[in-house]
Amino acid sequence: MNSSSCIGISTMKPCCRIIISYRSFSHFGVSLSRSNNNSVIHTNLSKSHPKSVYNHEFHCCNNRSWSQDTGHKCIVNLDRRGFNVCDWNWGHARGFSSGFLVDKGSSSRGVLVIPKVASDIRNHSTSVEGHVNTKGFESIYIQGGLNVKPLVIEKIETESDVAKEGKEETSSNRVEINGSEVNTNFFKGLNESTTPKVVEREVSKIEKEAWQLLRGTIVNYCGNPVGTVAANDPADRQPLNYDQVFIRDFVPSALAFLLNGEMEIVKNFLLHTLQLQSWEKTVDCYSPGQGLMPASFKVKTVPLDGSDGGFEEVLDPDFGESAIGRVAPVDSGLWWIILLRAYGKITGDYALQERVDVQTGIRLGLNLCLSDGFDMFPTLLVTDGSCMIDRRMGIHGHPLEIQALFYSALRCAREMLIVNDETKNLVAAINNRLSALSFHIREYYWVDMRKINEIYRYNTEEYSTDAVNKFNIYPDQIPSWLVDWIPEEGGYLIGNLQPAHMDFRFFTLGNLWAIVSSLGTSKQNEGILNLIEARWDDLMGHMPLKICYPALEYEEWRIITGSDPKNTPWSYHNGGSWPTLLWQFTLACIKMGKPELAQKAIALAETRLSMDQWPEYYDTRSGRFIGKQSRLFQTWTISGFLTSKMLLENPDKASLLFLEEDYELLEICVCALSKTGRKKCSRFAARSQILV
Repeated sequence: MNSSSCIGISTMKPCCRIIISYRSFSHFGVSLSRSNNNSVIHTNLSKSHPKSVYNHEFHCCNNRSWSQDTGHKCIVNLDRRGFNVCDWNWGHARGFSSGFLVDKGSSSRGVLVIPKVASDIRNHSTSVEGHVNTKGFESIYIQGGLNVKPLVIEKIETESDVAKEGKEETSSNRVEINGSEVNTNFFKGLNESTTPKVVEREVSKIEKEAWQLLRGTIVNYCGNPVGTVAANDPADRQPLNYDQVFIRDFVPSALAFLLNGEMEIVKNFLLHTLQLQSWEKTVDCYSPGQGLMPASFKVKTVPLDGSDGGFEEVLDPDFGESAIGRVAPVDSGLWWIILLRAYGKITGDYALQERVDVQTGIRLGLNLCLSDGFDMFPTLLVTDGSCMIDRRMGIHGHPLEIQALFYSALRCAREMLIVNDETKNLVAAINNRLSALSFHIREYYWVDMRKINEIYRYNTEEYSTDAVNKFNIYPDQIPSWLVDWIPEEGGYLIGNLQPAHMDFRFFTLGNLWAIVSSLGTSKQNEGILNLIEARWDDLMGHMPLKICYPALEYEEWRIITGSDPKNTPWSYHNGGSWPTLLWQFTLACIKMGKPELAQKAIALAETRLSMDQWPEYYDTRSGRFIGKQSRLFQTWTISGFLTSKMLLENPDKASLLFLEEDYELLEICVCALSKTGRKKCSRFAARSQILV
């Protein structure tokens, strides 16, 4: 047997890899080449310089053997073709395309091998370095080779082993639900500390249906689950991009699987999207930042090069170059960080967060968000259509949804980053941005009856550092509907804030996530739920929840949306009702101690969702009609409902997902670092309001 370090895989027909246009992998010190022989793959991994490489060949073996010379172990199932795994030092797999070649007549499944980086990377020689004196942290790179532990495959299961284990697990730990399985073992022990034994409730018929539908949307890549399609309507002959895996859409699906004890699909999703992050993206000869996450990806089957009748699976991502309006998905990278933290919290598998490639991916995403620009505000400046509202709806500037996700992602990243000499400046920058962002949103985005009355009496054209009307807001901007709509007790965070412009529309996702992430104060968070309860008929109606309120109508609709035929008044993003927002509403209600509100909303949705075939959204002011262009069997409608039910039944699990107030952030102020008297901070004057 060959004694060299190797992973050997025999010739096979489907082969799986990621193929995307890119110029080079020099920033990771990796180059890829391909042999003419399909059974051998050459991988060049640089230790210190792209020109200095080490060659590793992938061979195959057909029996069990042990090399006395090297101590390398090769464990092979005799029922399958050879698979040799040997001990070597290799870095993270960001730059690898995983090719698996299978015999035409083999029943074996292609398995994507992702190198496992040791969780105790603090003790390894892993130099992930950022320049200390660089403000934007734009020079994050891998300095040297990574001396980390390899993936060791202890066993390759036979088909009979898989069937046997699956049968035993199903009979002992899982409940059969119309062809779907719910892992009951995952929830054992949650209430062991209490004296009375909690009797598990019977799963309702609609939940059984929802689980069956959700499992039907799973997308496999190389034989492994990697996500769920956006919609799975069998009657839809033009799926457009609804047959792709969207990052934002997969979040409620991921939480449903995690709460049900199913980790594999979420872990695979996180790692595969991480691999896609590092590739170059180009639109009209211009490339955006390297840390950008795709909006979605699709698994495609393409002919295998140089093979007669062979094929391979490839991941085809969309970074916005194919999207309507060609807008980059700003929220994708933020949701990815939030989901990464949720995975660790629910499963306890923190080793994934500590992998070198994952740590680097977090930094690349933060680098994109924290880069210096011309903006005077701590909020993220984005264009229209860069989040869930992905069409022209007048949210360009500093929309609340992006700011709430940005704040949450910063806090999640700070929690997961390994602090050392290379990252301490980055962590300090995160703390400063969090402090400034929380103050800015709490002070300038919040409106209630008192604040609206204050705006109503604003003086304009103030030129002073002591100006009260800092953004030169004209009182006539206060819309007539708001005067009677705002309750005496309660308030909300406005949708957008720019010079001489306040968008007074109520955007549900931004307000709910402000509660979940503690972007608002405890009093403000309570006020948001009070407003939702007081205006239940407007925001819930016949189907929860309105994506925004009120809708743009008449001349305002024509000017702001460009007469968008899909965003007509009270439809789609323009005041439509979206059931997927249920899980975020449930999470916010649990955090604020009002689970009965969530239960009321879930019960309202439960009466119609199954009967209406799980629509994407509902139309009309009260959400009475199924959306005129709504896809049926929408995945995040299904998973949002399931996640809401599971969160409500497991508040301890729900508490792992939200963030509590960080009082230390309130004491951090960048202005205190200034040695000149030019800067005058308004934080201390407003401290009495912010600390409520």
